[in-house]
Amino acid sequence: MNLDGRSLIAGKIAHASAKTFHAVSPQNSARLEPDFHEATAADVDLAMHQADEAFEIYRQMPAAARADFLDAIAAEIMAAGDDLLQRASAESGLPIERFMMERGRTCGQFKTFAALIREGSWVDARIDTALPDRQPMPRPDIRRHLVPLGPVVVLGASNFPLAFSTAGGDTASALAAGCPVVVKAHPAHPGTSEIVAHAIYRAMKNHHVPDGTFSLLHGTGAEVAQELVRHPLTRALGFTGSERAGRALFDTAAARPEPIPVFAEMGSTNPLFILPGALKNRAGALAQGLKAAFTIGVGQFCTKPGIVLALGGAEFDSFIEQFRTQVQAAAPGTMLHRGICDAFHAGLDRVKKIPGVVVLAESDTDADPAKTQAEPVAFATDADTFLLHRELREEVFGPYTLLVSAQTVTELEAAARSLPGQLTATLHADGTDLADFADLIRILERKAGRVLVNGFSPGVEVCPAMQHGGPYPATTDARYTSVGTAAIARWARPLCLQGFPESSLPDALRNANPLGIQRTVNSVLTRDPVV
Repeated sequence: MNLDGRSLIAGKIAHASAKTFHAVSPQNSARLEPDFHEATAADVDLAMHQADEAFEIYRQMPAAARADFLDAIAAEIMAAGDDLLQRASAESGLPIERFMMERGRTCGQFKTFAALIREGSWVDARIDTALPDRQPMPRPDIRRHLVPLGPVVVLGASNFPLAFSTAGGDTASALAAGCPVVVKAHPAHPGTSEIVAHAIYRAMKNHHVPDGTFSLLHGTGAEVAQELVRHPLTRALGFTGSERAGRALFDTAAARPEPIPVFAEMGSTNPLFILPGALKNRAGALAQGLKAAFTIGVGQFCTKPGIVLALGGAEFDSFIEQFRTQVQAAAPGTMLHRGICDAFHAGLDRVKKIPGVVVLAESDTDADPAKTQAEPVAFATDADTFLLHRELREEVFGPYTLLVSAQTVTELEAAARSLPGQLTATLHADGTDLADFADLIRILERKAGRVLVNGFSPGVEVCPAMQHGGPYPATTDARYTSVGTAAIARWARPLCLQGFPESSLPDALRNANPLGIQRTVNSVLTRDPVV
């Protein structure tokens, strides 16, 4: 595909702006063509007005038609073929094989949401019929369901150029809910974003979706993102990135004359606890599994285990020696871009300066700066030091992890209590471990959105039961998820209709239940019509 480099607004190529940037291959620092043009304030305004105009049409499209549109997006992304995979690899340094899997996940998300809205029960329809003879006051007819919020802004993530980007889960779930989407592409993979945007436009054209339902804007700094958040027609924001950037966007949204919800996934260290039975029975397997978990994707997963905690002693010392060997044999890898690589090494330098923290192990192979590489590194400390230094509980994005040894169960629980909100927390447990450490589990249930037993946190299954979100600063709203079908709830609000005649009700709330969805009727969950 011949890339143009300009923003795409409501199906049309935007005017070229004076300010440009280009993508850079992290593998060799080579410039990737073409130049990309920064979106202007006028571009932002046009995209948002086009989205708002499209909303009135798009939200009224039958769910089946929107579902067909989502399925078509998946098909068009697949049809982009090797051009998409090669450009994504060139812009990120990640292998083609990784993008074959990520493309499958991206398309799978659209198909999953298509199936969800085609079935229709996600609107959570509730009907309480009139009780005219109720004493001392009659009850009116009251009906409630979920309706789309309006235009949604999505900011693409750096670490998943397909699955959390232009056509990622935020975009898929917002479109499923009936919301137009304006995406601000991540500047590290603008070409990938443009290819995906054209795939979305082809699906829009073929399924008669209004042009303003989707737009793609380019930009390197925070200006475009902040302009989008401040725009009065923006109804909600989806973001995946750092705590610093996420908090800045959240604060801007809260300071608007009309505040809007921000669903930001931010920092998480994803603590992993190795309990005594597991440590005794399978130290070797745990050492190998932990090495894979904190180095996969060069440690650039939001669910990477960045802190490992256990009771100290001879068995933990044995585990450490086996883990040290695993880390030393691990190879450096190319990070997504120079900025992330520099931030990773700055994070290592901060940790090294903390008294009581030592380098436990690092790769025997030196990283190559010309290839934007990072070397796997593990640090170690004790619980006292961990509790004393808050910065040890902060995320270092990349192939880094910290091993913390506690002398008592009380210390281990204190370390757990000191943790900020997390996306995940993991326990490795054998025998009576889970019963013996029930109090620790209760602590972690308050800290994390997802608690795992005998697994490793990298990798997030796209399924209805998934929760990818947790207490602040993991996310800005722990009640919601950015992965799985429940993600659609972020882009909808309840609307209650009281006293409406049957002829004026939407299909989801009509007595006959023409959609055949599951509804709560007079406190009973049913698909039956109201009689």
